[in-house]
Order: sequence, then structure tokens, then C-alpha cells
Amino acid sequence: ELFGYLPSELQLYIARKLDLPAAHIYGVVTFYSYFNEEKRGTYTINVCMGTACFVKGADKVMSEFTRILGVKTGETTPDNLFTLTDIRCIGACGLAPVVMVNDKVYGHIHAEDVPGIIESYKNRDEEES
Repeated sequence: ELFGYLPSELQLYIARKLDLPAAHIYGVVTFYSYFNEEKRGTYTINVCMGTACFVKGADKVMSEFTRILGVKTGETTPDNLFTLTDIRCIGACGLAPVVMVNDKVYGHIHAEDVPGIIESYKNRDEEES
């Protein structure tokens, strides 16, 4: 939480402090989706690609985020504002398709909702600057 991501140097430091093999720390970091090895944007957009979301059109939602942001899954926009990721299941299947931006959950999202979501976070960032 302090750094926002766990680069290899930090993983080695943790391994030394816990007296564990570095491979053990790396295994934990790469297993859990909430750990990141690279710095992320201010806002992480997670598009659920679980079965319920996919059947309801999550692939179209993801395509629209990709098109508008100009990044692929796992990439961060050049301004470091957005990181786009896919996630297997958010656990809100009744709201499918679901998108999470940081900790905020958006349900019943369609491709035409994507521009408004992106703009709301761009505007929020401009207001805070």
C-alpha cells in the first residue's frame, strides 16, 4: 500500500527481512491479482470477464475502454491516469457486466457508458490539480 506496487527490488528486501526465499515472495506477488509488479495509474479500471459478465457483453465494454484509452489490458495510459485490466470475477454477477474503478463498482455497464466513466475520472483529476 505504501508504494502501490512491488518491484523486484522491494520483493528481495521483503524476502530478506522475513528470512524467506525470494521465489516464495515472487510466487505470492504473482498469484494474487491485487499485487502489482509495475506502477499503476491513478485509476485502475478492472473489467470483469467472468462468465456472467462475458455473456452480457463485457468483451464489448473492454474493447471500448481499449479504443478510447489507447492501451491494451495490463497497460497504463501515457499520462499515468488509467491502468486497464481484466479480472476473472468481481463477485457481483447480478450486476453483469461489471466494471470497477479503484474500489467503486459500476453495474450493468454497456459500451456506450464507457466514455462517461472515463470523463468523470478525468474531470475529477483536473479538479484535484
